[in-house]
Amino acid sequence: MTAERTLDACELRDRLARGEISALAVAEACLTRVAEKEGEIEAFAFLDADHVLAQAQRLDDWRKAGKPIGRLHGLPVGLKDIIDTADMPTENGTVLDAGRRPRQDAFVAAKLRAEGAILFGKTTTTELAYFAPTKTRNPHDTTRTPGGSSAGSAASVAAGMVPLSVGTQTNGSMLRPASYCGVVGFKPGHGVIPRTGLIVQSEPLDTIGVFGRSVEDAALLAEVLQGYDAGDHDTHPIARDRLLEMARSTPPVKPQFAFIKTPVWDKADADMQGAMQELAGLLGDQCDEVELPAAFANAHPAHRRLMMAGFARNLRPWAERGWDQLSRHMQDAIEEGREIKAVDYLAALDWRNILNAGLDRVFTRYDAILTPAAPGEAPADLTTTGDPVFNTIWSLCGVPALSLPLANGANGMPLGIQIVGARGQEGRLLRTARWLMNHVAASPEPEDRP
Repeated sequence: MTAERTLDACELRDRLARGEISALAVAEACLTRVAEKEGEIEAFAFLDADHVLAQAQRLDDWRKAGKPIGRLHGLPVGLKDIIDTADMPTENGTVLDAGRRPRQDAFVAAKLRAEGAILFGKTTTTELAYFAPTKTRNPHDTTRTPGGSSAGSAASVAAGMVPLSVGTQTNGSMLRPASYCGVVGFKPGHGVIPRTGLIVQSEPLDTIGVFGRSVEDAALLAEVLQGYDAGDHDTHPIARDRLLEMARSTPPVKPQFAFIKTPVWDKADADMQGAMQELAGLLGDQCDEVELPAAFANAHPAHRRLMMAGFARNLRPWAERGWDQLSRHMQDAIEEGREIKAVDYLAALDWRNILNAGLDRVFTRYDAILTPAAPGEAPADLTTTGDPVFNTIWSLCGVPALSLPLANGANGMPLGIQIVGARGQEGRLLRTARWLMNHVAASPEPEDRP
């Protein structure tokens, strides 16, 4: 079964649906890979092999009985350890929740079960999904960080332990790890996937997203998870795009891209700046360099106010239960949040609408924005999770974004290119992202170009 574990999720899904392979065989292949790699990567906070195999056998029995199968039948999926699961611990990356057993599934966990996925295990997260690093190491170089806070979710897919995983982002917690680990990370727009049953950091910012090995894989999982739940007031009962179908479709015209450096371009290292310039050159007249209005200089301080004030409010129960057991990172964040005035918090909320008005003007002409997903290669430092500075604007504005593994740095480590879309245009962005991946793959190497 060595071959099956390296297949993309969409191909695995189709073979499972046709009965060419069994869910049990896929689960065994993933567990074999875990046995090979987990000792050096440490992507999982909790993994019970017997439980994985029992789920797989139940799914095979269900199919053999002629019952209808779900859209993710037999696919192993990793879940970030801030997502409640009734049959596994959810410890939120903190000793304060060691052994915690939720009473019911989060919305996304229940949706995965209903669609026939194998809930493979809980992937590591930084403490309360903030900055304190996890035990996880980068699969490409174990001396380097995988990023955070969705460290284990990105690393488990990059190492071939699972074909799909679920993470979350409040600042750069998905797209930075995707960039560092060389996988596709997709953060849909704010409110697309219900957050019911997850730890809350900052309601205006928190977003659930997915990791996969291809744009199509990310589209498949996000399509299943999107929806409405009354427990999440930022979701709405509206018709949803067929994301996988959209991702696989051909754009009606060649996409146009806005290459935006953002106000923090100087944070990108020479490798990342060079990769962005090279991509813009490859796209030619399909790409223009565009400057954001001066008002975007307010994005980073506005985001920080919303995030830190959210920490002070939402993480208060942990602070009261065990202040001394929180990291200095977390203590500082909560203390900073306590000092933010209500008037400044409300002003920060206003900046979301102001900045989105500016982005709307960009998207009247361009299909997508191109910008770095991270400052460069994953830092060779396991005491940090890296800098989320290139994700902040898009998290504040709540727009959909992906990190695409389109380049490598001087040390051979992945560099993710971030592609950003308009609000409510997840399907269009996925289609554009897949076009871009195919276009780059079909292009000659730099030295071969005229």
